[in-house]
Amino acid sequence: MSRVRLLAMLAATAVAGGVVAVFNMLPASAATCAVAWQSSAVYTGGATVSRNGHNFLAKWWTQNEAPPGTTGVWQDQGACGGSTPQPPTQTGTAGGCSFPAWVQGRNYVTGDVVKFTDGKYYVAEHDNPGYSPTISTWYWDPYTCNGQPNPTTQPPTNPTTNPPTNGAFVVSEAQFNQMFPNRNPFYTYNGLVAALSAYPAFAKTGTDAVRKQEAAAFLANVNHETGGLVYIVEQNTANYPHYCDASQPYGCPAGQAAYYGRGPIQLSWNFNYKAAGDALGIDLLHNPNLVQTDPAVAMKTGLWYWNTSTGPGTMTPHNAMVNGAGFGETIRSINGSLECGGRNPVQVQSRVAAYQRFVGILGVGVGAGSLSC
Repeated sequence: MSRVRLLAMLAATAVAGGVVAVFNMLPASAATCAVAWQSSAVYTGGATVSRNGHNFLAKWWTQNEAPPGTTGVWQDQGACGGSTPQPPTQTGTAGGCSFPAWVQGRNYVTGDVVKFTDGKYYVAEHDNPGYSPTISTWYWDPYTCNGQPNPTTQPPTNPTTNPPTNGAFVVSEAQFNQMFPNRNPFYTYNGLVAALSAYPAFAKTGTDAVRKQEAAAFLANVNHETGGLVYIVEQNTANYPHYCDASQPYGCPAGQAAYYGRGPIQLSWNFNYKAAGDALGIDLLHNPNLVQTDPAVAMKTGLWYWNTSTGPGTMTPHNAMVNGAGFGETIRSINGSLECGGRNPVQVQSRVAAYQRFVGILGVGVGAGSLSC
């Protein structure tokens, strides 16, 4: 069983004064070149760019891979001609609007208005950490400017992206028990359900199939990290004293050996306990034992990593599943530096096998993207 050393800080990507550019997702004709590809830009699934006289369509989230690339993320759309459009500016004025461009991963609060990559404007109906307005429609509504309807705005075409009104989790208790027949009684279904409030977009974004695939992906990685939800704490006690980074300004107030791996994704190190606690509104720096004594807190730390951290990967596991990058990218974000790229194929296959079993229990396919990394 591998242990994940969770990262304390997310890397900030700066483009043109600190704003990440996410480019036009509208398809370009073969006769006209789309916006030129840029190495520093972030592209999501459906984005169209041009390079060397060809248009390319992004199949999933990508950055810094020049088309046609080597991973399969770019699909060649054929030759293009004519002048190449320049990258869009960060603000726009259409229909009286003048609002900043939406940035993936930036925190938004209720009332914020952004211009999305489709050229339309959206207002945040709920606080969110940069979810896509066209995928997470519970968090965003189309916005009209100065009383004039946005001429390109259409009603949401997929009402299933809204969280179920009854708040039901896509995994039933019976299915949870089927997935983890030998689990430790500490890991309860009720504890998992109670943790969902911390990250309401988890398993409630996209189609019903995507929601179930994300839940299965999270639980499959948790299964691997805990031996089937058996282990609550790290088993190698010799490592315990090593997880205190005394150079942090807050030190290790709970003790030198207090920040060992705990919970479904084995939260470890004092800076990770502080980061997770700050995000969840729980003082885990002074009370790390909450992760091994409170089932809901334990699950919340797992969801914290899943929804906010890229780890050694390039995207959060949540974004990997809802944007179609595939289960393999969740492995990369959790333990890719030790397992992916042929470093430990047995461990990767263990995760993949669990995911295949869990989506089978939930009655859906494995979804888009690669299963492996």
